[in-house]
Amino acid sequence: MLVELLLFSLVLLNCICNGNAGVTSAFVRNEWPSVDIALDDQAIAVPKGYNAPQQVHITQGDNDGKAVIVSWITADEPGSNKVRYGLSDGKYHFTAEGSMQKYTFYNYTSGYIHHCLLDGLQYDTKYYYEVEAGNSSRRFWFQTPPPIDLDAPYRFGIIGDLGQTYNSLSTLEHSAQLGAETILYVGDLSYADRYKYHDVGVRWDSWGRLAERSAAYQPWIWVAGNHEIEYFPYMGEVIPFRNYAYRYPTPHHTSGSNNPLWYAVRRASAHIIVLSTYSPFVKYTPQWSWLQEEFERVDRVKTPWLIVLMHAPMYNSYNSHFMEGESMRVVFESWFCRYKVDVVFAGHVHAYERSYRVSNIKYNVSSGSSYAAPDKSAPVYITVGDGGNKGGLATSFKYPQPNYCAFREASYGHSTLEIKNRTHALYHWNRNDDGKRVPTDQMVLHNQYWRSNGRRRTKRNNQSK
Repeated sequence: MLVELLLFSLVLLNCICNGNAGVTSAFVRNEWPSVDIALDDQAIAVPKGYNAPQQVHITQGDNDGKAVIVSWITADEPGSNKVRYGLSDGKYHFTAEGSMQKYTFYNYTSGYIHHCLLDGLQYDTKYYYEVEAGNSSRRFWFQTPPPIDLDAPYRFGIIGDLGQTYNSLSTLEHSAQLGAETILYVGDLSYADRYKYHDVGVRWDSWGRLAERSAAYQPWIWVAGNHEIEYFPYMGEVIPFRNYAYRYPTPHHTSGSNNPLWYAVRRASAHIIVLSTYSPFVKYTPQWSWLQEEFERVDRVKTPWLIVLMHAPMYNSYNSHFMEGESMRVVFESWFCRYKVDVVFAGHVHAYERSYRVSNIKYNVSSGSSYAAPDKSAPVYITVGDGGNKGGLATSFKYPQPNYCAFREASYGHSTLEIKNRTHALYHWNRNDDGKRVPTDQMVLHNQYWRSNGRRRTKRNNQSK
């Protein structure tokens, strides 16, 4: 009886969230204190062994998913730039050699930062790899995606604004239970900019060790957020994104981008576009010109799912950061509708929200309604800035609830997007509830391109018969 009641509640919630009335969850999160994990805590401990590789993480290394970039840091001396890898644990038949660099930030000096490209990989294959430095070595593994294909199934995890509190650790542990093959990370990593002087770099290191439990095994697709800017004139540090850029490379060149902050990758049946909210994006800027060309390169017959990642949300009904994404919405929203983007993931607001399919592209300063209206060509906008960072939750809503908002809850959590085929995907948002993972919001996502084109093709085929 209890199971039946639970299933009925989930179905009812799904119906409500996909109807005309938006939902504001009444759940109140009993969160752990929003303080960073202590540096001597085991959750962010330095690996054992002299100069042992640490902060290991991987990301996609090419446009189509047949390469990964492996990154790690050795704290005491350079060590080796090589990665050994193969198809069996402990049996490494391949070797790749990367590069090494270090940098200073105020009076902090980084460890030796290594980046190594493993390319020419086979699709749908589990690889084991080893990074070493002298007598210390560490072993990990990763799974390559299936070939680029119209109906290739795939599961993405979505995390944002993580930070390094015990709430952050809870998010990582819960996300690991869902079997996501790649993490779409929508910005604001370490929150090290809440510290000063030497401690900024120290907290980038501790965050890298915290995230390693996932990022060493699953490729993380990186988005830069506002907490990566780190503009500190009082310290003489005025070049934006320095800590982030040294540590977290992206495969921007493979998609024709001249800047690592905006780029695109294809993975299984998805084409993923990463944008930079905090770089110039108005007409004729490099990001604007690149995105215009990138949309033209999207082939929905090969990659039917079109996903956009950014940091500041275009639609937000919280008082926190309200309308901060408005300028980017004005510039890019018409393109999102024209090219039928399926879903846009953002962070920035420390809470969760999902929109209906709406747009405000008919409005300008001289005509048209100034309110968002239902639009079948528009993407669903989802905010997942709820990873668990030191800033705490955003708990103040806009009332009355705007017509574009389908569901919102001031809680910590993470999402999954499970692509089934060219037409359907399952989306879930999972609340981190006092140490438990609780599925809370869900929807069936219908593909924007194949929902309309598939029907037209079926109709033509029936007429030809």
